[in-house]
Amino acid sequence: MTQATVDDTQLVEKLRAGHRKILEELRKVIVAQEDVVDHVMISLMVGAHSMITGVPGLAKTLIIKTIADIMDLRFKRIQFTPDLMPADITGTDIIQEDVTTGKRELVFVKGPIFANILLADEINRTPPKTQAALLEAMEELQVTIQGVTYPMERPFFVLATQNPIELEGTYPLPEAQLDRFMFNIIIEYLTEEDEHTVITETTVIQDIRLEHAVTGADLISFQQLVRRVPVPESVSRYAVALVRASRPGNGNGLDFIEEYVNWGASPRAAQYLVLAGKARALLHERFNVSTEDIRALAYPVMRHRILTNFHAESQKVTTEEIIRRLLESVPEPKSGLKI
Repeated sequence: MTQATVDDTQLVEKLRAGHRKILEELRKVIVAQEDVVDHVMISLMVGAHSMITGVPGLAKTLIIKTIADIMDLRFKRIQFTPDLMPADITGTDIIQEDVTTGKRELVFVKGPIFANILLADEINRTPPKTQAALLEAMEELQVTIQGVTYPMERPFFVLATQNPIELEGTYPLPEAQLDRFMFNIIIEYLTEEDEHTVITETTVIQDIRLEHAVTGADLISFQQLVRRVPVPESVSRYAVALVRASRPGNGNGLDFIEEYVNWGASPRAAQYLVLAGKARALLHERFNVSTEDIRALAYPVMRHRILTNFHAESQKVTTEEIIRRLLESVPEPKSGLKI
């Protein structure tokens, strides 16, 4: 066994121990919502951005804030409102006077985007112009102001919450913005029993103390480990086939795609399916990615990347239905690993 193999084995154990500790701390605050928590954790292990969509009051913000509190990382929150301006996010140059010389000069004051974890709360309640202020930071890990580029400190995550577009005062996110989020995680109402637990635990005096579980350096090493997980060619080709099949006019022969879809998923969707599959495999104590990993992640990866047409809306055909039919229609590779 090589030293590299030994180091990776130790790092895998550290990742799993960190994951267990994070879940243990989360359970002090969050009731149920296992899928939501799992997907946020996969996002952090990959080093990608994600958003959680749901109606107000389902603990979207609390989940993200609690995860940030558990990690030894700099955390900032932006409450997105209709009057928010791009400079309120990125920062701006201001004129300052040197008290010793009396000379005035422009000084850049960093905005809240300069953090390790940025909570973009209710991101779709601000106009697209302001939403676009996040694009460069999310994709290139830098911000350019007045021609000067400022790098972001790593690790850097944007974890956003958004309300369903049907609610008052929301703006649809531009497609370019949506495509930069690895996951669109849907959060649903709790079961009656879980909701009763929430009510019982949150209506008494609480003294919750969260312990740090992992550091920024740990997360960066976990992200590098995830990228070293092997993926069978048959599995990566299956991810590509799913994504390509979602696009109309692609000669894939899927009638429901031609009938209901304007735009399908981008190549970034296949990249995220494979990367997220690697992280999911590690968290499930496996060293290989299976087709089941790809299928399990198809909904959060693809639901915000498939743009349906008017005919689909009139027939009440949702992206969830389209993804379900895609998974039924695209054959799994015979040699693909399954669990």
